[in-house]
Amino acid sequence: MHLPPEVVCVGETMAVLSPPDTGPLARQTHLALTVGGAESNVACALAALGHRAAWLGRVGDDPLGRRVLDDLTARGVDVTAAETDPHRPTGVYFKDPGPEGTGTYYYRRDSAATAMTPALTAHPLLRAARVLHLTGITAALSAPCADLLTDLIVHRTVPGPLISFDVNHRPALWTADAAPALLTLARAADLVFVGRDEAETLWGTRTPAQIRALIPAPTLVVKDASHGATVYGTRHAHDPQEATAFVPAPAARVVEHVGAGDAFAAGYLAALLESRTPEDSLRLGHLVAAATLATRADVPPPLTRTTLDDHLSLDDAAWSALTL
Repeated sequence: MHLPPEVVCVGETMAVLSPPDTGPLARQTHLALTVGGAESNVACALAALGHRAAWLGRVGDDPLGRRVLDDLTARGVDVTAAETDPHRPTGVYFKDPGPEGTGTYYYRRDSAATAMTPALTAHPLLRAARVLHLTGITAALSAPCADLLTDLIVHRTVPGPLISFDVNHRPALWTADAAPALLTLARAADLVFVGRDEAETLWGTRTPAQIRALIPAPTLVVKDASHGATVYGTRHAHDPQEATAFVPAPAARVVEHVGAGDAFAAGYLAALLESRTPEDSLRLGHLVAAATLATRADVPPPLTRTTLDDHLSLDDAAWSALTL
């Protein structure tokens, strides 16, 4: 019997062209072709962790679109609901390594994914999932894409699944004011991921507590880079003190930051599906993110469950001293 996906991730996946070393893009003669996209990165990491994940989006009827679908399928992601557009191309982005980090250059205007519309909400795959994972990137791609997110998150046109939303602010993609649009989506979601730094850029908040005051979602996860992450739980009428947990990020080798936020979300969602504690959810998020930081790939290499469980079982002192 074919079981439905636990998590459906909706968004754009692109072909990724990246240098084989740390040299700048302008000086390269050869580039490696892979695929990447915030939502499909999450789906791939979830599949690697043993969970059923699907990706729903649109690619062009071109070699790059076929590469996207083949790559995700090879990683164990269900792409049967993905659409192929005969008129629009698959989006592309380039990585440009530099001393201040890896820059990204997107070529996705009028891509197949920009034609996603609220019509996607009728797909039965969405209703079968336990979680729908979305990001603010999709809202910036086009007006119909923004309408799609509004229907899914604000209007709840797909009843049942928990709505997971990663703010994922990408300033270069926005032609309108991103701050109010992303705040509306975040306030309507069930589970929100946001970086402390991006929240400060968007809304002027400086601390996790200030972000919490702004976003009263049932669950809010505030990531603060190498410092750690804080999760705020649901407030209950009989308990004015909501549950809050902070878990420091273990020391990790950093090769490239691209994809680390997606990996963190995947780790947290995997723990949520496994009914783990909020603290273990943050820990698993950190572990999967650290694996991505140590590579130039957008998706981390497979992690063994034995290693993960060993790290999750550490006491607080041992965890704080952990180096990955």
